[in-house]
Amino acid sequence: MEYNSQKDLLIIPEYGRNMQELIRHAFTIEGKEERKIYLEDIINLMQQMHPQSRNVADSKLKLWEHVVRIAEDDLGIELPEGISAEEIGFKKPDMINYPVEVNKFRHYGINVRTMIAKAVEMEDGPVKEGFVKTIASYMKMAYRNWHKELHVNDDVIKGDLKSISKGKLELSEGATIEVSAQPRRKPSSSSNYRNNNRNSRNNNRDRDNRNNNRNRRR
Repeated sequence: MEYNSQKDLLIIPEYGRNMQELIRHAFTIEGKEERKIYLEDIINLMQQMHPQSRNVADSKLKLWEHVVRIAEDDLGIELPEGISAEEIGFKKPDMINYPVEVNKFRHYGINVRTMIAKAVEMEDGPVKEGFVKTIASYMKMAYRNWHKELHVNDDVIKGDLKSISKGKLELSEGATIEVSAQPRRKPSSSSNYRNNNRNSRNNNRDRDNRNNNRNRRR
């Protein structure tokens, strides 16, 4: 059994793997005229798969562009006017390596990096100091949630804050980082409704018990 992960990458996924293989099959047709007729049939089939494309201006040219892109090579036929295989030709982009530094602190998330960049640009003063303390508090909460640790050493957060900001933001050694408690969720209206019904049933039950006891005494 062959898994999809072992097959060629789908260039334009919405057309599916069968359509991609049909287009690649054109290279096995030797005659240029026969190959062009075959590819024109492919264009008509693609248009049937996506009938909404008929409403797009120059829809046939768009489909030819898709065929050239999926083929990833010169089709060896005379293309319609306005189609340039050299301009459309598929070029695999260079792989972008994931930054090691970002990977190291990924548990803090992009929001922390955005806030740190903002804090670095702020003027020194009490507003900036308060903002930095807020960032450190958020970092501590994120670190605790990521590592499933209840107690986190403040020195770890201070060191990470300094590293991410490239030494531009620091907290004093004696400063403590507090994590604000999450607010308690207010009960929903449905919860209030269930509680009221439960209390009503309990009250009715107590009243019935009192009436039964009164009747027995009589």
